[in-house]
Amino acid sequence: MKILISGTTGYIARRLALQLLEDNHELVCCVRDLNRIPDEIEDNPLCSFIKVDFLKPESAEIPKDIDAAYYLIHSMSTGSEDFEDLERLCAQNFKNLVEPTHCKQVIYLSGIVNDTSLSKHLKSRLQVENTLKSGRYALTTFRAGIIVGSGSASFEIIRDIVEKLPFMITPKWLNTKTQPLAIRDVLNFLAGGLGKEELYNGAFDIYGPEILTYKEMLLQFAEVRGLKRYIVTLPVLTPKLSSYWLYFVTSTSFQLAAALVDSMKVEVIGKPSKINEIIGIKPMDYKTAVDLAFQKTEQNAVISSWKDAVSSGRFKDQLSKHIELPQFGCFTDERQKPVIDENFTLDKIWAIGGRNGWYSFNGLWKIRGYMDKLFGGVGLRRGRTSNTYLEAGDALDFWRVLYASKEEKRLLLFAEMRLPGEAWLEFKIVKGQLHQTAVFRPKGIWGRLYWYSVLPFHAFVFNGMINALVKNKMPKEEKS
Repeated sequence: MKILISGTTGYIARRLALQLLEDNHELVCCVRDLNRIPDEIEDNPLCSFIKVDFLKPESAEIPKDIDAAYYLIHSMSTGSEDFEDLERLCAQNFKNLVEPTHCKQVIYLSGIVNDTSLSKHLKSRLQVENTLKSGRYALTTFRAGIIVGSGSASFEIIRDIVEKLPFMITPKWLNTKTQPLAIRDVLNFLAGGLGKEELYNGAFDIYGPEILTYKEMLLQFAEVRGLKRYIVTLPVLTPKLSSYWLYFVTSTSFQLAAALVDSMKVEVIGKPSKINEIIGIKPMDYKTAVDLAFQKTEQNAVISSWKDAVSSGRFKDQLSKHIELPQFGCFTDERQKPVIDENFTLDKIWAIGGRNGWYSFNGLWKIRGYMDKLFGGVGLRRGRTSNTYLEAGDALDFWRVLYASKEEKRLLLFAEMRLPGEAWLEFKIVKGQLHQTAVFRPKGIWGRLYWYSVLPFHAFVFNGMINALVKNKMPKEEKS
C-alpha cells in the first residue's frame, strides 16, 4: 500500500515508519522541514518526502494515489494557550488535503476519553477526532492512555522521579487509575489496523492488561530497577504546585508538566472491545514494558524521544531558516585551535553534553542549568537521546541542534534556555583548525547587561572547552 504519514519526525511516527517499511509499504512522509528527515529512513527507496506545514498548507501537494494515511500530530508539549484551536485547524487542513485523494482510510492515535470530566488536552483530542471524520474516507481511531517506551514522556518522567527520590511526598493525583500500554503494542495496533474494513469508522480503546494507579506505576518501576521507594500522597498540593513539583523534579518543561497534571487528574480506563482479537495482539504488562524500554536505553538504541520534538522547545518554524550564524547586532566569542586528529575531535564534539558533560567547568554548566530551571527554562535535565549520534532537531541539554554534518565537520546549536536574547554555539573544523564560536544577539538593555555579566566566565568555560576538544584523548568525565 501507499501510505501518507504526518508528524514524521515525532515520537510515534518515526517508529511506525520503520515498522511499515518492514511490511514493504510505500511511504509518503510529511515534514515541515526537508532538512529534518530522519536519517534511518532518508535513503530508503520505499520512502518519499513532501514539505507540508498543516497550519499553513497553501502550497502543499498530497499525491492522489495514496491508499491510507496516518494522522499523528499532537501539540501537547507546546506552550501555546490556544493549542485547541491550532489542533483543530491542523486536523481540518489535513482533512482538506486528503479528501481529494484516493485515500480509503485515515488512522488517528488519540487518547482514552471515557471520563465525564476531561482535561483540556483530552477534550482537544476528541475534538480532533470529530474534525477528521469524513464522508470521503473511513476514519479509524485508536485511543490510548499512558504510553510506556524508551524516550516516551511518561517513561522519562517516571524514571526521573523514581531514580532521584528515595522518599516522595506527592500530590493526590498519584492515586488516579490508568491502563499503561507499551509502545511496541501501540505500534502493532497502528500497523495492524491498516486496511481492516471492520475497523472503518470506528473508535477503539487500546490499553494494557493492568489497571494501575500512578503510585503503583512508580513502585513497580522501582521494582524493575531494584530500588526501594517510599511514597506519601498529600491532598494539599494544588494543580499549580503539583506542576511545579513535576517540573523541578523531572526533565519536563513547565508547560508539559501543567498539561500532564491536568490529564493525570482524569481516570483513564479503557472500554472493552474485540480489538485485541481483530488485530491479534496480547498487550504486555507494565513491568515487561519498562524492562524492554530500559534494554533499549542501555543499548543506546532509542529511536525517538518526546524531547526531540521541536514543539518541546522554542522553535515554531523550520530549523533550516536558522542554520547560518547572525552577523549584525551580536556579541561574539570566537576561538581557534589546531586539531591533532580531526576524526577524534569530531567524535568528541558529537558526544558533547548529556552524561559526558561539556568537557570543561561542568559545575558552572550545572549552575547555569539550575538557574534556567528556576526561571522556567528547560535546564540540563533533557540530556540527549543518543550518547554518540546527533541530527538536526535533537534536544541537547538546554540546546537544540540546528545543523549536524560530520561530512562538513560542522555542528550548530541554538540555546533554548531562558535568555534576554538569542544564542548560538558552533563547532566546525576548517583546514585543520577547530573554530568554536558563541554568538549572542541581545534583546534590549537587559540582553547587553547579561552578556557583560557572563563575559568573565567565558575565558574559563569556552577556552577550557576548546582545549579539551582538540586534545587527542578523552576527558576524565567520559571514561567509564
